[in-house]
Amino acid sequence: MKRPSYVTDKALKTFIKNALEEDIQDGDHSTLSTIPEDLQQSAKLLVKQDCILAGVELAEIIFKTFDKNLKVETFIKDGVPCKVGDIALIVTGSARSILSTERFVLNCMQRMSGIATLTHDWDSRLIGTKTKLLDTRKTTPNFRMCEKWAVAIGGGTNHRYGLYDMIMLKDNHIDYNGSITNAVKMAKDYVKKTKKKLKIEVETRNLEEVQEAINAKVDRIMLDNMDVKMMKKAVKMINGSTESEASGGITRDMLKEIASTGVTYISVGALTHSAENIDLSLKAVK
Repeated sequence: MKRPSYVTDKALKTFIKNALEEDIQDGDHSTLSTIPEDLQQSAKLLVKQDCILAGVELAEIIFKTFDKNLKVETFIKDGVPCKVGDIALIVTGSARSILSTERFVLNCMQRMSGIATLTHDWDSRLIGTKTKLLDTRKTTPNFRMCEKWAVAIGGGTNHRYGLYDMIMLKDNHIDYNGSITNAVKMAKDYVKKTKKKLKIEVETRNLEEVQEAINAKVDRIMLDNMDVKMMKKAVKMINGSTESEASGGITRDMLKEIASTGVTYISVGALTHSAENIDLSLKAVK
């Protein structure tokens, strides 16, 4: 699949450089002390748990960034369902390079595959509806790119990437401003002044706030921690005048019922903050 727009060569280079520096610093001394410099070997990436695989493309980039002479043969692409015992890729070249990048690659792929697998499972509950599953900013600092990439690989839709690419007025913004009306006016004035192309979303907690957000003419209204009954009323009030987003305390079992209200999106922090890593390993080919 095509990389999301935020997965740029520059972002990948910075991420990989910082991660390698964190792990290796002045040398992988376990490897340097025991593995001859000229030893050439192969290793296979083994799937040890059924999953939706993610991070394959990233793994190849990591290997080749560390050592351009490493050869990577991939057998399973990102987003493909895998079974226990499947071999995702084989990397061949310097044994030192393979060992020094092993854990970095596995950390990324295990985490990304866990997120992709969970996302795929949740998203499958929305088949037959028009509602899209969104992630959130509840991500691991300095690993957001990979976590949101994994959501996309799993079939989910990325919400805003960060604080810079959308205006989202949440409860504290509104409370600090006194009202939704005041907060939205200030946001619109800011957009006009800065000439930035930013959509405005407003979080609402009750039907009175929903009506106020409708009157303020925003791009999306978040229905925060509402029960399904209230959400149905809110969507009916909005009546297609803008996008709607259900958020807060949502579980897998609630997805279809929430989608039945007609909301445009359902955002779920659990996709990134509660996904369990998938068991993968890199094993020497003997």
